[in-house]
Amino acid sequence: MGEMVLEEVIERKIFMIRGHKVMLDRDLAELYGVETKVLIQAVKRNIKRFPGDFMFLLTRQEVMNLRSQFVTSSWGGLRYLPYAFTEQGVAMLSSVLNSERAVQVNIAIMRAFVKLRQILSINKELAHKLAELETKIEKHDVDIQAIFEAIRRLMAPPPIKPKPLIGFK
Repeated sequence: MGEMVLEEVIERKIFMIRGHKVMLDRDLAELYGVETKVLIQAVKRNIKRFPGDFMFLLTRQEVMNLRSQFVTSSWGGLRYLPYAFTEQGVAMLSSVLNSERAVQVNIAIMRAFVKLRQILSINKELAHKLAELETKIEKHDVDIQAIFEAIRRLMAPPPIKPKPLIGFK
């Protein structure tokens, strides 16, 4: 698989779940060229390397939410709830799946995570600048409104003074 193609495939397999960017066990197994059960067995044999912030089991609701993001589901009937691996969990996988392919795939995955972090950083900067611009525009809107109000007052005809009534005291 070409490096650019692999990078694009990996980026599509990174999801945001519980506030973490994660990859699912089945997607990782596919990339590493092993069965999902083989990947999970390797993890379970080395479970001390995978604390809760490296890997967690998805809930049924999370799986349903992920399924709803795809128009056509290739998930089929799942017999178990999938595991989600954070960036640190994916990095740890390279130590338990010790093949040349695992090393190369891990390097590509780490690069994809770094790229996503850079994109998110740029988006945060843009969001901050947009918020500043909105604030400036709001202030200008208030100032412009005041100018229009002053112009309207200047353009308005002077108020008609009532003529005094003669003969009444």
